[in-house]
Amino acid sequence: LHPATNCHCFRLFNMIYRTLTASRHFRNSCRCFPSASTLFVSSFHSSPSDQTESSKAGITFIKDQMFPTSQKDSDDLFRHANHPKTVSIIGAPMTYGQPFHGTDSGPRLLREAGLRNMLTSLGWRVEDIGDMDLDNGVSNKTHFLPNAKNSCIVGAGTALLADVVESKIKDGYFPLILGGDHSIAIGSMAGILKARPETGFLWIDAHADLNTPENSGSGNLHGMPVGLHMNGFNLDYTKYPGLEWLADTPRLNPDSLVYVGLRDVDPAEREAIRNMGIQVYTMHDIDHYGIGSVMDMALNHLLKDNAHRPLHLSYDIDAIDPLHAPATGTAVRGGLTFREAHFVAEFAAQSGNLASAEIVELNHTLSDGEGAKNTVDLGLQIVTSLMGKSII
Repeated sequence: LHPATNCHCFRLFNMIYRTLTASRHFRNSCRCFPSASTLFVSSFHSSPSDQTESSKAGITFIKDQMFPTSQKDSDDLFRHANHPKTVSIIGAPMTYGQPFHGTDSGPRLLREAGLRNMLTSLGWRVEDIGDMDLDNGVSNKTHFLPNAKNSCIVGAGTALLADVVESKIKDGYFPLILGGDHSIAIGSMAGILKARPETGFLWIDAHADLNTPENSGSGNLHGMPVGLHMNGFNLDYTKYPGLEWLADTPRLNPDSLVYVGLRDVDPAEREAIRNMGIQVYTMHDIDHYGIGSVMDMALNHLLKDNAHRPLHLSYDIDAIDPLHAPATGTAVRGGLTFREAHFVAEFAAQSGNLASAEIVELNHTLSDGEGAKNTVDLGLQIVTSLMGKSII
């Protein structure tokens, strides 16, 4: 096709695609049949040589603009950070909470993709403390617990992280923790609960991470950060080498937690969620109510007694459908769409109460080159959305 004709085809495709994706029924079909949606999108793309000539026409070539919101007074946002607002980037390259190498590269890849410059574009002062040494010379050779794998090294690393997070909060900074697998939340939660025990937690994940060493089927600690902190489990931490320090940390009350995006929950976790009355919005609820109503209900629950309550957002990239974020260790079909994933982050930021955040489980080794790049790019966009990026 002539380049001008090709450009018109792309514009027509964009109009059709926007119309279809505005329909919840189409998006739900994409969750059930991701290969079909991929075929639909790819069938409208030209060959690589054509893409070079029409690089400004296709939807995959739109520039990601970095604009802070103009809809609210900036003082209404991130009210728990001292002004001028400063974000402290904390690299937590943990990989021992699950069986795959690669999650330790997450902080580096996000920085290389331009994170620091994007944050300054959004009006943040940036402190980057680099990547923490979470190995710290600790060995697991003397203790191996099949129900709490690598507990010595994960425990030692997360104890260090807890101290850093607590210190940054007390300094008035916004801790932005870059994982690493989700076991880093053992440390981030502990530090947050020490500094701000009234914090509410938004857990954006395909999984509940509510297991404990007493009931975990895998023994992987990235599936236990919530369980290890939950009030009501009455765990004996002396039984878990490396995690003994958790006995001296505050517990998380069940009504201080809201799950969004669950779709792969273990039997013991299901029972605990029901018995404890934890507020949960699964992918079924998102399909039924829509992501806007779900986030309204989630924040209303956490803020019902205190409209200015600080919030922590723990964002596992596997909450997003693997069609968009394939490079992660426990991908499950039927996750958040691209826009739903962004809306969760945007809505949390616009509440004004977001006081800390983490993104976890990016693993570039678990997809091909394009899938890995797309996952890192999306992770970076999610981070900037939760740090205040706005369309208008």
